[in-house]
Amino acid sequence: MAERAEPRRSRGRGRVVPTVVLATVVAVGAIGAAAVARHSSRAPGPRATDAPSVHSAKVTRRDLSNSQTQQGHLGFGPVKTLKGTGTGTLTKLPSNGTATARGKALYRVDDKPVPVFYGDTPFFRDLKKNGLTGNDVTVLRTNLASLGYDVGYEEPVRRSAGQAPVQGSVFTASLAAALKRWQQDVGLQPTGTLKAGDVVVLPGPARASTVKAQVGDPVAGDILGYVSPKKVITVPVNAQQVSAIRPGDSVTLMLPGREATGMVSGVGRIAQDDSAQPGSDDDSSKIDVTILPKRASDVANLDEADLPVEFVSEIHKDVLTVPISALVALSGGGFAVQRPSGELLRVRTGMFATGLVEISGKNLKEGLDVVIAS
Repeated sequence: MAERAEPRRSRGRGRVVPTVVLATVVAVGAIGAAAVARHSSRAPGPRATDAPSVHSAKVTRRDLSNSQTQQGHLGFGPVKTLKGTGTGTLTKLPSNGTATARGKALYRVDDKPVPVFYGDTPFFRDLKKNGLTGNDVTVLRTNLASLGYDVGYEEPVRRSAGQAPVQGSVFTASLAAALKRWQQDVGLQPTGTLKAGDVVVLPGPARASTVKAQVGDPVAGDILGYVSPKKVITVPVNAQQVSAIRPGDSVTLMLPGREATGMVSGVGRIAQDDSAQPGSDDDSSKIDVTILPKRASDVANLDEADLPVEFVSEIHKDVLTVPISALVALSGGGFAVQRPSGELLRVRTGMFATGLVEISGKNLKEGLDVVIAS
C-alpha cells in the first residue's frame, strides 16, 4: 500500500516544498475523482475538465552543479607599483605601454641602463663574494642561464650536521664570470659583481601602465605602475564566498554572443571594502579574483569591457535528478516521488541546483516517470 503524502512545514532547502506538495496532493485527488467518475453511473453529469492538470517528467542522469555568476572586468589586471632602489638620479623613463624584456633596460639611472630580471626575490645586497648563498643568487643564476650565458655547474651547498637547510644557490666563480660577460654586453661596467639597484626584479613579463616619476627624480621612490601584458578578467568576489574559489579552477566567460573557457590564475589576499563607492548596493568586503582566458584569441578583439563570469562551486557527477516540483513531503518526515499510478517511492535528496534535485533510493532508475505539479 502506498504511503500517504501530507503537506508539512519543511526547513532549509525544503522551503519550496509546501506549495509543491499541496499542488501534488490536489492533483492526485483529481486523479482519484476521475477514476470514481468512470466507475459510477453513466448518467450525464459534470466532467472533470476543470480539475488541476497533472504532468509527468522522467528521472534523468546527469552532472549537477551549483554555480554563481559574478561581474568581472576585462583589462590587464590590477596595477602594481615598481619602486626603485639604490642611489642616483632617474635620467630616462619608459613610456606608457612599454613591454618589459628579460635582460633589457627598463629605465636609466645616472645615464646607466637598469635591466629587468624575472624572479621572486629582489637583489637586496651586493653579490660579489664566492660562497654567498640565497634566493637572490638563484634569481641571478636562472636569468643569466635563460639569456644563454654559461653559469657553470651548480655546486651543492655544504653544511655541518645540525645546521638548518640553506636556501637558494651558491655564488661561484663561474657565475661571476657569466655575470661579467653579460654586463659587458648590455653596457654596464663588467665587474663580475652585482650591486643592489643595478637590476630590477619583476615577477614576470609586464607592461608599463602609468609612469609615476619624472626625469631628475631620485631613483629611490615610486617609478611606475605596471600590469600583466596579457588581458585578464578581474572579478571582485565577496570575501565570504571566495573560499570556494581556487587557482586552477575552470570558469565560463560570458562573451558577447557566445561563451568561452577561462581559468582562475590568482586569488587576492586583501579584502577591499566597497561600501563607500557610489551606487554600490553591497557593503561587504571584496577580494579580487584574476581570470585568464584559456585562449587569448577569445578576447583579442575586445577592449576593456565588463564580462559576467560563472564559477562552479560544487559538482556532483552522474547522479539521478528530477525537477524540484516532483518532490512530495511525507507526513512522517522525508520526501518521495510519485509514479503516475499513485505509488510513492521514498527518496533521499542531495544537491539542489537550477530547478533540479539530486535523488537516490530503492527502485529508482533513469527514465522512470514521476508526477510533477503544474
